[in-house]
Amino acid sequence: MQTPNPPTILLIGATGNTGRGVTTTLPSLLRTSTNHSTHRILALTRSLTSAASQSLLANPAIQVLEHPWPELTTSWLRTHNVTRIFIAPHINTTLFAEESALLIAALHADVEYIVRVSTSAPNVRPDSPVYYARMHWAIENMLCSKAFARSRMHWTSLQPNAFAPFFLSAAAGYINEFRSTGSQDSLALRLMAAEDVGSAIIDPGEVGVFAAHLLACPETAVHHGKKYVFNGPVDITGKEIVGLVGEVIGEAVRKENVVYQDMSVVDEVILAMTSESRNVVGSIRYAMEASWRGECRVETTSPEVREIAPARKTPGEVLRELVDGEENGRAGGLGKAPGMPSLY
Repeated sequence: MQTPNPPTILLIGATGNTGRGVTTTLPSLLRTSTNHSTHRILALTRSLTSAASQSLLANPAIQVLEHPWPELTTSWLRTHNVTRIFIAPHINTTLFAEESALLIAALHADVEYIVRVSTSAPNVRPDSPVYYARMHWAIENMLCSKAFARSRMHWTSLQPNAFAPFFLSAAAGYINEFRSTGSQDSLALRLMAAEDVGSAIIDPGEVGVFAAHLLACPETAVHHGKKYVFNGPVDITGKEIVGLVGEVIGEAVRKENVVYQDMSVVDEVILAMTSESRNVVGSIRYAMEASWRGECRVETTSPEVREIAPARKTPGEVLRELVDGEENGRAGGLGKAPGMPSLY
């Protein structure tokens, strides 16, 4: 007779931007837990041969399984005795269909708690021009529906600000080009940031750290149905990013080289797409408008985030990690689902 699986915390997106924070934090939290010390951690991956998966395989506290998460069923969740789920989904146009199917499977498998990563709070609304933000709104409203409210499954949705590595990727690229040539001639610093409006961009790993604390929480009722706004520790303007670049290269950035509120990176995304509507995917270019309006400042951070696991990494620290290569290539087009970069 096959030995039943122990209670399991399932990680979807464990090798991605936020998942790294979960995998480095959750094992130690479980070891000291009085309620979940016997739980196993099971991480799904698209490929066991990827560098990120190989890194996870080296961690004895985490089991890694090659399995596509959109194919998860109620039977699979029950067989693996899944009690809690972390999901950091892709932003492909199939997001709603695939995540909603998972949530329904979890509902019928009597999963106790789900922690999911959404997108920046001001964009999560039905009239958002950004396609994936509307899908996150639909998923959160699905979870708020009577069908789910009648169940015992608790859930929390994390709404992080823009991810700092992606937001600062142009700055890191400018620094590296300057270091290669020794000159600012022919360089362009195309920043997504507004010149004088601050935004509290967040390191995605710190979102994962907070998610790990929720997954290890003995009583999830206090977090049930909550949508936590997650920001970095400080606001930063485009002008301040230019200042950081100047500090690193040792001279002032030429004003004529700087472009603010630039979303030209989206054009590169659209050109790379082969199976998605370019009109739909192109709406990514509107994702930063809330930030430009000053709606993504540090003051909007949820009190629970500040109490449990507040963000500590500053934009300057993230930029230096990117430049020094400590982020293993996370700048620009990082944490991809097939064919699509992760902006949030």
